[in-house]
Amino acid sequence: MSKVFPHNAGKDNIFKSCDASLSRMGTDYLDLYLLHWRGSVPLRETVACMEELVARGKIRHWGVSNFDLDDMRELWSIPKGDACVTNQVLYHLGSRGVEFDLLPWMQQRDVPLMAYCPLAQAGALRRGLLGSAAVRVAAERHNAAPEQILLAFLLTKPGVLPIPRTGQAEHARVNAEAVGLRLSAEDLEELDRAFPAPTSRVPLDIQ
Repeated sequence: MSKVFPHNAGKDNIFKSCDASLSRMGTDYLDLYLLHWRGSVPLRETVACMEELVARGKIRHWGVSNFDLDDMRELWSIPKGDACVTNQVLYHLGSRGVEFDLLPWMQQRDVPLMAYCPLAQAGALRRGLLGSAAVRVAAERHNAAPEQILLAFLLTKPGVLPIPRTGQAEHARVNAEAVGLRLSAEDLEELDRAFPAPTSRVPLDIQ
């Protein structure tokens, strides 16, 4: 997987940008190529370029990142816009804004939501989540790490694919084991009370 920056997402630069990514990664094609966020290049032009990259065999699939609901609706109004296979957005227990409208819209169309920073950014926010009573209690119930509770929470949402980033093998192993963790109704109720879902539309969280 690789991403193209908005200023390179038009016909003048996207093909060179994709070739540069292929060269850096030492591969002939990308399984997934994402538009990093909205920019000044018209979406229609970017979509046409993405489809041309597919036709040339440079990429297998394409998607977007940091698109809110209005962006996705606009994308779907464009010919071939619905060929987009995912939208990668920030989503974790402490940032649930996508649950109000974006996630339901994507679920209705069977478009997976790729959740980046599913453990939150390192720092006070992550420490607050991992150290919260609700997360700690759930972790004790399941003999699990608090990080696994955060990932398991997202995995209860249909169509959500959390992508935690780590450079350590042990962290990767712990993260992977969250797939087999099943949170109970009691766990989810307590997590909801501690970190409520939004009751109105909120701006897309970007970090």
